[in-house]
Formats: sequence, C-alpha cells, structure tokens
Amino acid sequence: MRRRLIPLALPLALAGLVLAGCAVTAQPTGSSTQAAETSVVETVSDVDETIPAAAAELLAANADGTVVNDDEWSLSDAETITLAGSTASSDSAGVTVDGATVTITAAGVYQLSGTLDGQVVVAAPDDAQVILVLDDATIASSSGAAIQVVTADDVAINLAAGSTNTVTAASSAAAEASAAIYADSDLTVSGSGALSVTDTGNDGISATDDLAIIGGTITVDAADDALRGKDSLVVKDGTLTLTAGGDALKSDQTDDATKGYVWIAGGTVEATATDDGIDAQTDAVITGGSVSLATEDDGIHSETALAITGGDVTISRSYEGLESADIRIAGGTTRVTSSDDGVNASGSTSSSGGMGGGGMQDTGETITISGGTLMIDANGDGLDSNGTITMTGGDVTVLGPTAQNNGALDSNGGIDVSGGTLVAIGSTGMAESPDESSAQGWLAATASGSAGSTVEIQDATGTVIATYTATKTFGSVVFTSAAITDGQSYTVTVDGSATSVTAGVAASGGMGTGGGGMGGGRP
Repeated sequence: MRRRLIPLALPLALAGLVLAGCAVTAQPTGSSTQAAETSVVETVSDVDETIPAAAAELLAANADGTVVNDDEWSLSDAETITLAGSTASSDSAGVTVDGATVTITAAGVYQLSGTLDGQVVVAAPDDAQVILVLDDATIASSSGAAIQVVTADDVAINLAAGSTNTVTAASSAAAEASAAIYADSDLTVSGSGALSVTDTGNDGISATDDLAIIGGTITVDAADDALRGKDSLVVKDGTLTLTAGGDALKSDQTDDATKGYVWIAGGTVEATATDDGIDAQTDAVITGGSVSLATEDDGIHSETALAITGGDVTISRSYEGLESADIRIAGGTTRVTSSDDGVNASGSTSSSGGMGGGGMQDTGETITISGGTLMIDANGDGLDSNGTITMTGGDVTVLGPTAQNNGALDSNGGIDVSGGTLVAIGSTGMAESPDESSAQGWLAATASGSAGSTVEIQDATGTVIATYTATKTFGSVVFTSAAITDGQSYTVTVDGSATSVTAGVAASGGMGTGGGGMGGGRP
C-alpha cells in the first residue's frame, strides 16, 4: 500500500493541518444524549518549523490523530458518581447502576471517586464525547476490563489534581476488551494526578483508534503490552513508568499505511519490556521528551521508518537498539546498548527475508544521520545497514563488537560522509571505512587496546584532534570529522603506542570501503 506523502517543499505549517482530528463537545448530561459537533480537536502538536524535516515528513504522511485537551470541557459541568464497594450511586440521568456495573450512556463530564469492585462501562452515542474525571478512584475487575468504552466518539480520562487512582483487571487476550482500560474509540489520558494500572491477563491501556497521553503520573504493569493505540499512540506530556510482558508502547494498525505510528513529543517515559520498548507498524518518531528503555528485544522497532530529531533517548538493554528499514537521526541525544546490532537498517520491501535478512546485496535500507548525538555500545554490529549509511552532521560514537564476525560499521551499499564527527572503535575482522567518494576526510587504523584504553588522534603537527576512552577490547579505529584532510598523515595513539596512517586509505586486514569489499581504499 502506498504511503501518503506531503512534499517537503510544502510549508510545514500547512502540512501540520493533516494532523488535526475532529471531535465533539460534550453538553451537560441530561440536556441531551448527543454531543454538539462544534469543536475541532488538534493533535498533540502541529508539524511546524521547530520539527526537523526528518520527522516532519513522516508525521505529515500519517493520518489525523485525535486528542481531547483539558480546556475543551469544564469540571463545573461534571456529574458525580460515587463508587461504594460492590455498587455505586449517581443522580445523573446519563448513569445507570446494575450491581457492580456502572454504565454511562450519555455525553458529558463525570467525576468518579471511591472504590468499586466491578466495572465502569461507557455505552454512549457514537458521536458522544465523554470525560471521566478520576478523583481518588479505585476500580478493580476480577474478570475483563475495569474501564471499558463500548461506544462513543472520543473519551478522555482526566486525573484530578492531587488524586491517586488505581485500576486493576485480569483481562483475557481472547476477550474483545483485552486491557484493564479498553476503549473502542479514541482515548486521551490527561491531568496532573496519578494513575496506577495493572492487568494480569493482557494489556494495560488500549484503544482501537488513537491513544494520546498528555499528562499525569502513570504507572502501568501489564502481562502483555503496556500502552497500545491501534491507529496511533502519541505521548505529549506526563511521567510514564511502564512494565510490559509484551511491548511497552505499541501501535499495530495493519489495514491503513497512514496509521500504526508511535510519536513521542514530550514527557518522561521509563519502560521495561520483554519484547520491544516501542513497536510501530509504520513509523516511530521521537521529537522530544525523555525516554529510557530496557528490553529483551528491540529498543525501538518500526516497519517503515524511525526518526529521532529531539529529546533524550537511553536504551540501556536491548537485543537490537534501533531497527527499521529507514532510520533517521537528526537531533537529540540517543544512547544505545545492545547484545546484537546497535542500529540496524533492515526489512525494506525490496529485501528478502524480512528484518535481519538481505545477505550482502544492497536492498534499499537507509541510515541517515544529519544531527544530534548518537552513542552506541554494541556486541554485534554498531551501525549496520543492509543498504546505505549517510552522514551529513551530528556526533556519533560507536563502541563496537569484540567478535571478528561483526563490525563497528557495516553496510551493504556503502558509507558516505560529508559532515559531522564519527568514531568507530571495534574488532578488525569486519572493519569498514567510509566510501572513497565521501566528501569529508576519514582515517582508519589497525590499533588495539582494551577497556579503559585512551585513544588519541593527532595531526602531523602533534595537535590532538580527538580523544576517546574504550570500554572493551578493540583492534580497529575509524574516525572522520571536518579536521581530517584526505592524503594527510595522522597518528592514532592507544595508551602511548602510536600508529601512523594516511587519511582516505583503508586499514590493512579489514573490510575496506564500499559496502564490505575486501581491501581497497583510495589510491
């Protein structure tokens, strides 16, 4: 399926309009069961000039996302629902209570407090906007979702200031409502209070449409995915602590190529996951916020494209750190620790074998680095592309593998460098250098050391250009920056032991230049 792309030449303020979703404004419950269709709900952030093109292009290509902002409704309009153990009470005409099941049937604002051993259900008209204000509310369901939206247009869960709220469930993966908080609609979580969500059977918070987190201190412990927005998952603000038996943050719409994306625009995320930290069916985009991920599988995985243009990302544990067919680093600070590849571009539609495949041929994947700071500590390949690696800016440090069948740099289609600073320190067996045609000078040296060794690069006058400290055993050093001139002599010193090299000439015994071809280098 073709992606809907908006040319970058189009003014980005206009491109941002595609990210505005329509919602409805709630009327006081009792006056009508319908919501007045009068307001337009903007998404988390328009694509504007503050977002680099590497991310703006992806965001503009995706479908509208919907969020219900706190200024679109008033707490003064709220109807009260008092939770009382195995029952509840409310004077609202839009609320019915049947034993331990509380059902909201009309658009409006509802304030919930107390404890309920049961379920809160939203079964409102299809065009209704429903706001659930949790104000020291505890809702526990022994079977199925604790909060379930059956029908509505847009639903928001607002966490009242100063409140502490708890939602627990034992949902089933086989059930339609397979999360502690499950919405068959758009869902927004906002406010400044606290929310703890636990689901011992499946997901924590799940929406079949868009899921937006724009505030709150939220803790989720889920047997499977912690946060899941099928059409999209967007985080603008809030403090999130996520523990997942599956993926921590996920969007998995497969029927529409403009959906299935994850966008982190702000907030603080700390996630531990058995599978991926972030898993996007299409695009994964990070433009702000602070993200700390510890995973057993990929730190961040997307099937189409992955862009980091801002924020602070730390992947402290992963199998592969960043994985997608199209990886773009244009800003922010990213730290990756991986047991296999640090940054892996694989899985292009032209590639056979899917993620991790591709053999030695160029199958079209790309890693593009134009800004930001990227630090990689990999036991497998550091920067690995089944296609090409292009660097025009930024600051990259690769502390690569010790095994000879992996390299700090590894491409099938070549490495082109025209700007930025890159150092790759790793094993010698698969050591690869930038292409001969690269506009920026580079050097490669067979120089060995161990954890704690100091690597120093000097020009012919003895001026120190750069200094690094190794974290593991190594035998190869590749370096490029604006300070390097092709054909000039440089010295790479490791703990006082000097190796003289000529810029633009591949080190002997390595993989050379041009996508892994043996030997070679510039004449």
